[in-house]
Amino acid sequence: MGETNTPIDSFLNHKAQTGMQCGNYTIDIPELKPGQQYRFHFDMTACVGCHCCEVACNEQNGNPADIKWRRVGEMETGEFPNTMQLFNSMSCNHCIDPACLNGCPTNSYIKLDNGVVYHVDEDCIGCQYCTWNCPYEVPVFNKERGIVTKCHMCVDKLEKGQTPACVQACPAGAISIEVVDKDEWIKNDMAKEGVAPHLPDISITKPTTRYTLPDIPEGSEIKPADEHILKPAHPEFPLVFMTVLTQMSLGGFMALLFGEALSFFGFNLPSPNFWMVLAVLLPTAIGLPLSALHLGRPGLAITAMKNIKTSWLSREALALGLYSGALTLLVIFYYFDAPHWLKLITMIPIALIGVYGIYAQSMIYRVPARPAWDRKSTTLRFFGTGYLGFLLVALLLAINSQTQALLALMAPTLMAGMYQLHLIYEEMMFYKYLDKENPLYYQLSRTKRLLEEYFAKQKKIRLITLSIFALALPMLSIVSAAAGMNGVTVALLTISFIGALISELIGRYLFYTTVVPLGLAGNFFAGNQRG
Repeated sequence: MGETNTPIDSFLNHKAQTGMQCGNYTIDIPELKPGQQYRFHFDMTACVGCHCCEVACNEQNGNPADIKWRRVGEMETGEFPNTMQLFNSMSCNHCIDPACLNGCPTNSYIKLDNGVVYHVDEDCIGCQYCTWNCPYEVPVFNKERGIVTKCHMCVDKLEKGQTPACVQACPAGAISIEVVDKDEWIKNDMAKEGVAPHLPDISITKPTTRYTLPDIPEGSEIKPADEHILKPAHPEFPLVFMTVLTQMSLGGFMALLFGEALSFFGFNLPSPNFWMVLAVLLPTAIGLPLSALHLGRPGLAITAMKNIKTSWLSREALALGLYSGALTLLVIFYYFDAPHWLKLITMIPIALIGVYGIYAQSMIYRVPARPAWDRKSTTLRFFGTGYLGFLLVALLLAINSQTQALLALMAPTLMAGMYQLHLIYEEMMFYKYLDKENPLYYQLSRTKRLLEEYFAKQKKIRLITLSIFALALPMLSIVSAAAGMNGVTVALLTISFIGALISELIGRYLFYTTVVPLGLAGNFFAGNQRG
């Protein structure tokens, strides 16, 4: 039998190929017992902010300057001359319940027996979902390699009884390795020793890093040193188009199901035709492949379905893949003019699969590490975008001069458009009256600033276009259709559909660019965090 390489074997091979060297500093900690793991201890009273740990980590692991697995954050408090400067050197916290591992669609993360959260580079497709899930922004996307990479606590050194590079390099001895009993840590110590200023809620992932903090005067306001720096997040253009198109497809399909049901139950309305079903299929057929452009390794996109058990991204990929395939089958049914009953009973499970697919799609973004996304309104707005599909079907009905069916469809179309406008208005009110007592105020207030200062023009255009193209023009199209002016109706609905599509694309662009994640405070030198 051939030999099987473990993740550590693969890592050692990579070190040998890249010429990375190991030091020989020994580590004086006891062997692990059942229920224990390794962890970092950081002494904030000792750190001088020299960033030697960052440099040593990069040299040890052959990372370029813009990829940092360990980062030093800077904070300050007090007023001159009574001021205090704080530093926090943080890498992976090797959490007990790691969000990166749970969310990864390809099972590229494993938690080793010694507690190290290890990333298997060979399996990574570069989807960067872990960079959204991790509240500490620990995983870093390496554009050159097309994958995400992260701290592994120099696991090869640990196996030899040696200290990690960051521990060796720290001139103040602020970083060390310890053994922790996981149950005891969670039950008694994590809430006291696992917290530091401006770090995310420990309940999200149960991090294991222990902190020694300086005496900070009670009531002191600790400010991140980089709080004056604010820049938009990555726009994620492939995902902008992919999400809007798949949501539009589901909305259009629900409109067809509505029409097929009315026709089947004798409401004297024509059944949807082949071209309508094909038109509803096309957005998802275009959108799903577009999502692969977001990946660092698009050729491995199919492996995104591996972690159905815990990853919403895997669930979305599977559900929308099935939806697209089943919708293709339905197109064939319509092409060969299958019986009404067969088409209707086929459409019902397709609708259920599609609804679950868009729900799973919304849950990808509802992660605690991204407060602006982690709200019920995200799910509602994703489904609300489906009014585009209603407009598309309405346009096709107008082109086919099916006035009666068009008038029947316009009522739910207008209701869907009004609901989407209501959700956007509700979102605006949320940020306008943002509560300063909200524990996530820092991140949410920065999202508010992005919306009101950086993207004020785009936000205004979004509201105006949504009002005109989702409501005003469709209302006029009802009047023209009822008056028998079919040419005018087609023109109005064409303009409505194109304008509403542009409005939704702008809205989704703002969704991605205005999110402000949790993370390390004062992180001037974040590295390649796709900002």
